[in-house]
Amino acid sequence: MKRHTVTPRPGWQQTVEEQGVIYPLTRHPDGSLRPYWDESAYYSFTLPEVEALEEVVEELHSMCLGAAAHIVEHNRFADLGITDPRLAALIAESWRRRAELPTVYGRFDLRYDGTGPAKMLEYNADTPTSLVEAASAQWFWMEELFPGADQWNSLHERLVDAWRNQAALLPPGPVHFVHSDGDELGEDLMTVAYLRETAAQAGLATDALSVERLGWDGLSGRFVDERLRFVRSCFKLYPWEWLTTDRFGPHVLDTLDNGGGTGTTCWIEPAWKMLLSNKALLAILWELHPGHPNLLAAYLDGPRELADRGGYVAKPLLGREGAGVTLHEPGGPPAAPEEPSCYQELAPLPDFDGNRVVLGAWIVENEAAGLGIRESSGPVTDEYARFLPHVIL
Repeated sequence: MKRHTVTPRPGWQQTVEEQGVIYPLTRHPDGSLRPYWDESAYYSFTLPEVEALEEVVEELHSMCLGAAAHIVEHNRFADLGITDPRLAALIAESWRRRAELPTVYGRFDLRYDGTGPAKMLEYNADTPTSLVEAASAQWFWMEELFPGADQWNSLHERLVDAWRNQAALLPPGPVHFVHSDGDELGEDLMTVAYLRETAAQAGLATDALSVERLGWDGLSGRFVDERLRFVRSCFKLYPWEWLTTDRFGPHVLDTLDNGGGTGTTCWIEPAWKMLLSNKALLAILWELHPGHPNLLAAYLDGPRELADRGGYVAKPLLGREGAGVTLHEPGGPPAAPEEPSCYQELAPLPDFDGNRVVLGAWIVENEAAGLGIRESSGPVTDEYARFLPHVIL
């Protein structure tokens, strides 16, 4: 794994915008606009490195599914902050019927520098973004600058296949693709539009809708779109923890299709993904697989020995883009989180020429499918991180 600097292509901004990256620039707190899509550098990997990472990602995914089964079997929903018995029962039923429910994708965030085992930082299994730049823009970048090279990237083909393979699990009618109007950057809109395109290429009927325009018909007891059509299946880039606690949350639970012909709305990703998108998963994985070379020590009841042995990171159980994450050096003041948190062993991100790097490894239908790389200037990968392309050399 190496970092290389390179001159950006003339007109790169317009090029990636045409390829779906509609926000190639990020506005920083000082008001400046700086590249989000950053092709002033790229990363290279050897084929053995990528093959090893693929094996790690698929093993981690399998371990996460095992952890989900453990949570359900031992009724450990409270460890995830899920205290509503009805919601817990619906998630458990969703897990038991998971073979009947469509699921498309997820993204692992990994710490890796090319010299040691990759370490799992977290699993974005419900609403992962940075998909378009990983699946599309970096592929076209490689074809233009490195013709004949390769890339860890079969995302587009696998996503189309995933929709095609799981079409039989979907109810009749179009699949509604939903994002939030509150997404000011356009990242969620971009991701949903791209996933809708992959579903259309798989032959599915699709429609677009914002979650704020998702309606409820009290007479029929169903969700409806703006044309009053029933929303029988819905891909939503909207976290389950929001969906179930919004004003319409009770209707979501009342009409949740968990397979077997029950309910009226099939949500993608399914409700059991709440077991994987929660940071408590990190602690349960460590409990089930202590000392695993691809895991970091993690606990729910406090940092334990990590406070004095290497330091730790306090992560809210539910959060996005690094929000609420705090780093604690050994012997420093204890964390005082405002909400339930997971305490994970501190593993500083690799530093390449002053840039902190995290690998985003994609899973599609239980198989490793591609890689996206983000860099940040600070120790936490936040909303100001940059996306860089990669090649296999």
